[in-house]
Amino acid sequence: MTEITLDQRPPRRFDFSRLRNLFFRPRTVFQEMATESRATWLLPMLVLTITGILAVLVAGYLKSRSAMTGEIQMPPDWQYWTPEMQNNYMNAQQATQGPVFMYVMPMVGSLVGLWVGWLLLAGLLHFGSTLLGGRGSMQGALNIVAWASLPFALRDILRIIFMLAAGHAITSPGLSGFVSTSGFVSHLLTRVDIFLIWSIILLTIGLGIMDNLPRGKAFTGVMIVMLLVLLAQAGLGALGSSFGGTAVQRPFF
Repeated sequence: MTEITLDQRPPRRFDFSRLRNLFFRPRTVFQEMATESRATWLLPMLVLTITGILAVLVAGYLKSRSAMTGEIQMPPDWQYWTPEMQNNYMNAQQATQGPVFMYVMPMVGSLVGLWVGWLLLAGLLHFGSTLLGGRGSMQGALNIVAWASLPFALRDILRIIFMLAAGHAITSPGLSGFVSTSGFVSHLLTRVDIFLIWSIILLTIGLGIMDNLPRGKAFTGVMIVMLLVLLAQAGLGALGSSFGGTAVQRPFF
């Protein structure tokens, strides 16, 4: 009478096996979450926070070491800059070699971008899903976005490995290396890579299962929201670059 079967046991707050299952059986993970009326976003958000902080620390260390040896990494379109812009960039690099600029500000920007971006993206997806006839909740949207963002944690880990192996920070993330300017298109391509596509697939699966949406509607809702977010981020990034170009950026995705 007092025996508790496996299915009746209360779900664990930190289910680390779900982290592994998301990469291999994402549909099963979202189906399990659909049966749970609780917040499960804390674990993936903590993982993303830790990997984001580690990536900032490694990049800051490598930049500081390069600055101490007199090595300064130039932007990919450096040769197209005017002498005045090049001189301003070099002066800015020399003025931003302290720990505040190398570690504190990038870390704050990374964490703010992560957590605020998570809230905004979840809100937009929930709104879009509701317009398309979805029956999910805001809590469900928060869970979906957090778990579907785990590919970016893997991206952080791979970037850390690459930076440690190469001995320098990454200057052209995503597809930005295919353009020679640092304008809107470059900032847009910075955010486009295989991990973004992976995340979009997970968002589509999660939204379809947890909000009871057909696959076509789920994909349409996710793509519209992601496109709007990417365009907004690229626009803000290009605008920030035009006012100095020294701001540290670490988008949510």
